[in-house]
Amino acid sequence: MIIALLTISAILVVFIVPLTILFFIYLSNILLLIYQRNSEVKADPLSEVWDSARKTIASFWDIYARIWHGYELHGVENLPEGPGIVVYYHGAIPIDYLYFLSRLFLWKKRLCLSVADHFVFRLPGLKLLLEVTGVMPGSREECLVALKNGHLVSISPGGVREALFSDESYQLMWGNRKGFAQVALDAKVPIIPMYTQNVREGYRTFKERRFFRRLYESTRLPFTPPYGGLPVKFRTYIGEPIPYDPNVTTEELVEKVCKGDFLFSFQTKTAVQALISKHQTIPGSIWKALLERFDKRCK
Repeated sequence: MIIALLTISAILVVFIVPLTILFFIYLSNILLLIYQRNSEVKADPLSEVWDSARKTIASFWDIYARIWHGYELHGVENLPEGPGIVVYYHGAIPIDYLYFLSRLFLWKKRLCLSVADHFVFRLPGLKLLLEVTGVMPGSREECLVALKNGHLVSISPGGVREALFSDESYQLMWGNRKGFAQVALDAKVPIIPMYTQNVREGYRTFKERRFFRRLYESTRLPFTPPYGGLPVKFRTYIGEPIPYDPNVTTEELVEKVCKGDFLFSFQTKTAVQALISKHQTIPGSIWKALLERFDKRCK
């Protein structure tokens, strides 16, 4: 009985915070539904009519970020006034990205539309939250329309695969994905790299991944459960933009990709990796990340 109770307690400890985050996400959707019904809002979810509701949700997540992770956001000045593509490293749980979205809206009253994996849209009961926060499947056409309308668009090329199977070594798992680079060239917008320090120390996935990797590759569903939720220090760093180069045409880009001597996406990968190398202890250390809560040097 004692062993059983200790086992159950250990399971609750490592999974309780991720489950709490999921609860708060659904609570956010419920609050939006209440706002929609009470105010009889029928406007486009991306319109300014929803800004008061967005501010309430963003304020809640920002308070949570400050209390639980001492969250800091650096480099907002590197975001262009107009459209651009934000490319970031995907943690086991992208809670750091949610913190970024919330603080960006509170500081700049600006939306950053998010490209998400298709499984996100299969989750029940989150439709309104996804629409109001600008989460989209991210087809080339949708991204181009969003950029044409002056929005920032964010994407993690590693996506769910990086979330599940990267680790405290912070290895980027982008494979051959370069669609975001093509969209940036077509829209003539810069790419802005972004990374959150200690995101893998906050939330991790299990070391034994062979079975889960085969399961994911065959189903494209994230069966690997994240765990953790320790109140480690989170700092999001936004790097300098990689500007659009009008001298590189689509045909030249494809040709140079084949030759391997130039790649817009390679530049982006290098930039994200540079942020990781500059700001992250590798391999990541949970104890160091916890102690950084008391480190004021980066304030």
